[in-house]
Amino acid sequence: MKYLVNDPTVRLHCRELRKNQTDLERLLWMQLRNKQLEGVKFFRQYSIGAYIVDFYSPRLRLAIEVDGGQHN
Repeated sequence: MKYLVNDPTVRLHCRELRKNQTDLERLLWMQLRNKQLEGVKFFRQYSIGAYIVDFYSPRLRLAIEVDGGQHN
């Protein structure tokens, strides 16, 4: 099975998700952005196949999904 990474057809949806981050996503992003964590690059709202993950590092092949208070 072939997975499309950062599919251009969902870019607008990813952009909307970046604009409407949860409080927890915002806190974590402050620690991950600009290669602050061991020099590793992370992307926000990155599409992998049919899914959009909150944070993704291509170098580590690591996806992070964070749920905020709106899921209570």
